Amino acid sequence: MLIRAAEPCDLMVILDLMNDAILNSTAIYDYNIRTKAFIEDWFAKKEQDKLPVLVYEIDHTAVAFATYGSFRPREAYQFSVEHSIYVQQVHQGKGIGKKLLEALISEAKAGGFHTMIAGIDATNQASCVFHQKNGFVQVGIFKEVGFKFDRWLDLVFMQFIL
Repeated sequence: MLIRAAEPCDLMVILDLMNDAILNSTAIYDYNIRTKAFIEDWFAKKEQDKLPVLVYEIDHTAVAFATYGSFRPREAYQFSVEHSIYVQQVHQGKGIGKKLLEALISEAKAGGFHTMIAGIDATNQASCVFHQKNGFVQVGIFKEVGFKFDRWLDLVFMQFIL
């Protein structure tokens, strides 16, 4: 078991995790699956912006990833990041997300960031509890800001001051 920087060979695992979340959950408020070209461009932009993309590896295979990016594009938000963590379903509940979150927090502190934001679909109570157990505080709920699977979705914002 190892947490390391993602490499191009990990991109298809990352893409599969994203697409599974798009097709089968409200973790990503998108309708259409992402392509190989999308993930390659996404990764290149992360590298260009010097933003971490971490993977959790078991037996030399990535099974989860974590990253963060700008919370908002305006200059005054430059010290705030929003993170994402995705773990293959078969490996959920084993502490992988916690280890990735700890690594992301460490990276964000080293990068001079001040706060980390989590945007979570309100029905994803497991993620809300996970973040709360790891020091995040709920700071707001946006009602009916997303629409997916023929229903309106509420978005919870949780925050961790680094």
